Amino acid sequence: MKNLAFLCAAAILTGHVALGAPPDRGSRNRSAQQPGVWSGVEKIVAVGDVHGDYDQLVAVLKTAGLIDDQLNWTGGKTHLVQNGDVLDRGPASRKAMDLLMRLEKQAEEAGGYVHALIGNHEAMNMYGDLRYTSAGEFAAFVDPNSKEPADPSHPPGYAEHRRQFRPDGYYGNWIIHHDTVIKINDSLFLHGGISAKYVSMKIKDINDRVREELKNDTAKLQGSIVKDGDGPLWYRGEAQGDASLDPLVNKVLKNFGVKRIVLGHTYADAAITPRFDGKVILVDIGLSRVYDGIGKVGCLVIEGDTVYVLHRGTRLELPTDTGKDLLRYLKQAAALDPPPSPLNKRIAELEARLGAGVAAK
Repeated sequence: MKNLAFLCAAAILTGHVALGAPPDRGSRNRSAQQPGVWSGVEKIVAVGDVHGDYDQLVAVLKTAGLIDDQLNWTGGKTHLVQNGDVLDRGPASRKAMDLLMRLEKQAEEAGGYVHALIGNHEAMNMYGDLRYTSAGEFAAFVDPNSKEPADPSHPPGYAEHRRQFRPDGYYGNWIIHHDTVIKINDSLFLHGGISAKYVSMKIKDINDRVREELKNDTAKLQGSIVKDGDGPLWYRGEAQGDASLDPLVNKVLKNFGVKRIVLGHTYADAAITPRFDGKVILVDIGLSRVYDGIGKVGCLVIEGDTVYVLHRGTRLELPTDTGKDLLRYLKQAAALDPPPSPLNKRIAELEARLGAGVAAK
C-alpha cells in the first residue's frame, strides 16, 4: 500500500498518470446518424494552435471561464473547440494533452464537450515526421523505469514518445478517436481549410478517412489525405487567398450548410481575424511563446447568432471590414496587451494603407 501511495503521489506531482491501456473514447461518440455534427449548442469557444505551450493553454481557458485555478472544468454546457496543433515546437505538449483529456471527461459530465481536433502536427507525430518536435518535448516522455537501451542517435525520450504515438499507444489512440472537421450549429471547424478537391466530401467521410489512414501502416501514406497539401490538415487557401477564392468559400458554406468556417493552422498575426466578410475566421493567434517570447491570449466565442472575441479576457466585437473598423478592433486589442503590443506593426501598416487622415484620428 505504501508503494501504491508513493506512485500515486509521484504521478500527481509530475502531472502524469501511469500509462496503462489507452483511454476508451467510445462513450464520447456523437450520434450515429450525423457523426461530427452537433446542434442546439448554446455557447462555443474556439482556441487556436497551442504548439507545446501548456501555460498559454491554461491562460486562455481561464480567461474564457472554462477552468478554475485548480484546472477543473467550469464551462458547464459550453463546447470547447481546440482547432488542432497542440503538439510540437514547444516542450509541454504532453501536459497540454493530459489537461485536455481530463477536461473531456469533466465537460461531458457537465453537459459540455471538448473537441480536440486533429491538426497536421498531430498527424505528423503519428506518422513519424518529427521535424518540429523539440528536445524538451521528447524529454517529457522519458521513463526512468524503461528497460530499453539508450539510443545515442536519438534524444532521450524518443523511444517512449514513438511508442505512445502508435495507433495503439496512449496518445495515438486518443488522437485517432478525434475528428478532423466538425459542424456545431451553423459553424464549421477544422485545422487547415477545405480546398476544391475536398469540398464535396461529407464530414463523416473526411473524419473516417483521416482516422483510417492514421490507424494503418503510415509508411503507405503517399497520396493520402493526411499528407495532401490540399487536404483539410494543410490547406491554407481560405486563410491566405484573395477575393478570387470567394466562390470556393461560398461553395464550402453551401455544401456543409454553415455560415462560417473557423480555422487554425495559419498565423492570424496576433489577433483573431475574420476574412471574406466574416465567412472565414482565423483563430491561430500564436499562443505559443516559442515563436517570439510573447504570450498572446485570445479565443473566439459564438453564442447563438452572436460572434465575438475574448482578447486577454475582454470582449471585443469582430471588425466588419478590412479598413477603419479593422483598425478600431486592432487598436482595442493592442491596448489590452502588455506593451509593446505585437499588433503595433500591423496597426502601423494598416494606418499607412488607409492614409494619413485616418492615422491622425
